[in-house]
Amino acid sequence: MMDAFVYNAAPTRVIFGSGTLAALPGEIERLGRRRALVLSTPHQRGEAEALAAALGGLAAGSFSEAAMHTPVAVTAAAVERVRALGADCTVAVGGGSTTGLGKAVALRTGLDQIVVPTTYAGSEMTPILGQTEDGLKTTERAEAIRPETVIYDVDLTLSLPVALTVTSGMNAIAHAVEALYARDGNPVIGLMAEEGIRAMAGALPRLAADGGDRAARSDALYGAWLCGTCLGAVEMALHHKLCHVLGGSFGLPHAETHCVVLPHATAYNAEAAPDAVARVARALGTRDAAGGLHDLARGLGAPTALAALGLREADLDRAAEIAAARPYPNPRPVARDAIRRLLGEAWQGRRPI
Repeated sequence: MMDAFVYNAAPTRVIFGSGTLAALPGEIERLGRRRALVLSTPHQRGEAEALAAALGGLAAGSFSEAAMHTPVAVTAAAVERVRALGADCTVAVGGGSTTGLGKAVALRTGLDQIVVPTTYAGSEMTPILGQTEDGLKTTERAEAIRPETVIYDVDLTLSLPVALTVTSGMNAIAHAVEALYARDGNPVIGLMAEEGIRAMAGALPRLAADGGDRAARSDALYGAWLCGTCLGAVEMALHHKLCHVLGGSFGLPHAETHCVVLPHATAYNAEAAPDAVARVARALGTRDAAGGLHDLARGLGAPTALAALGLREADLDRAAEIAAARPYPNPRPVARDAIRRLLGEAWQGRRPI
């Protein structure tokens, strides 16, 4: 018998393919906008400036200070630039940091936003914003945060370094894993989650062997879209809470932290959500979801221990306290001592059982 559920289709317009960046001017005009501010990280400043130049009169300029975990101070500077230039929309080019900045600007100004992802973060498909201030990361969910248009161009991912490809892809898989045991899950998102895991897990080993494999790049970007759509449709649970704590309060890198935590969060929830975890295993082609996720990350050369990311063992108690103080809804109750044991295993990098 089918369980009762609620399903809302995401309103974001998606353009997927190769060479689709050429559609950007038309998309700006379709939104009725004329002065786009192009956003990026400092590392992708050159790409942002080149894109602004290519847009010609449709570009107000560029802002290239996007940073990991979306610091509130950086957002304030971007909003100031928006107002100084008279921008009427933003174009975020890059990964999760740039997408996060575009969302934060939209929340404060009401501007339309177009996202051009160059990694597999998936956050472009969500109405969720995570931002940091005074050492704490908080999340907010609102339709004003959701981008109006996402342009997926496989060509823009061909030069993505293998190390970033792997961690970004594992980050995307985490979105789909949690969607399968989300409190407000539904059959449509469940199908997308399983297919997203399958597509991404199948593409990543091929890309680790040959980063220029165009077919694998296409599969990975397709998987990222599916996984991101899942994250945007349901509530986050323990895995994302832990990653938000470790990133926002201890400065750990976002995608790498997802790689390490995901197998352990999956093991934590295995008995409380057996059907969901079995679907994860099926999508991975293994019998053990948690072990399979750990083996996938390790086989790809991704980090598997929090210690390797710079977290001190002395920080584990505090991290457990923060995570347990305001937990996200989760299949298994979030108990401080159990979370401390989970973090201890993840800190050492042990394969979860």
